[in-house]
Amino acid sequence: MMRNFEGRTALVTGGSRGIGKGIVERFAAEGAKVAIIDVNEQAMKETEAELKEKRIPVYTKVASVTERDQIEQAMKEIVETFGSIDILVNTAGVIRDNLLFRMTDEDWLTVMEVHLKGAFYATRAVQQYMVKNNYGRIINISSTSALGNKGQANYATAKAGLQGFTKTLAFELGKFGITANAVAPGFIETEMTKATAERVGVTFEEYSKAAISKIPVAKSGKPEDIANAVAFFADERSSFVSGQVLYVAGGPKG
Repeated sequence: MMRNFEGRTALVTGGSRGIGKGIVERFAAEGAKVAIIDVNEQAMKETEAELKEKRIPVYTKVASVTERDQIEQAMKEIVETFGSIDILVNTAGVIRDNLLFRMTDEDWLTVMEVHLKGAFYATRAVQQYMVKNNYGRIINISSTSALGNKGQANYATAKAGLQGFTKTLAFELGKFGITANAVAPGFIETEMTKATAERVGVTFEEYSKAAISKIPVAKSGKPEDIANAVAFFADERSSFVSGQVLYVAGGPKG
């Protein structure tokens, strides 16, 4: 694999599992120094051990993207450790699915806090370092649910909000050599989709089969499919691509 990110530092929030881990592994394989912020200490330790075994420079910190002080401190430590933060991928997310009439205040607020406030805190904290270096790549992980999805009023709203956030960042930060783009995954096989299957009371095989039947390419996505799209946006050669939303879903959502 080409080492397109040699000398770069990539920070992935929520990077210890699922899509986030796939993105971390892609950056590491292409020569980047990687940093992970996550609340799942056990999963992060396991991911860190895997990377260190491959002699990948890695920084990890147990921190919540919803806590401003924790995020700002982590950014400072990453810069002190690696010298810069060149790429930020806002991946941290949660689901609290339910039909609107059953959705609690906590269900709504938790999803908004992690996806929107979390991306805001991380991006606001990192932009000062990127502006100083006149270089940066910000990639937000949205979702096809941004187009609407039954039982996900909170998640769909948050993921749509991230798209508006992304486009605004492109306007504000472009003159500083910083691009901002979003990747919107469709059905991707992760722990989160397995948890959704369990929640609705079906096996993951049944849940996956039903989802695939609606996907034009007739297969499910993997974390590496999202990592491919993120790597494109993060590349130095993508400097003329900003404010875009790339749906990685095996075809248009029906």
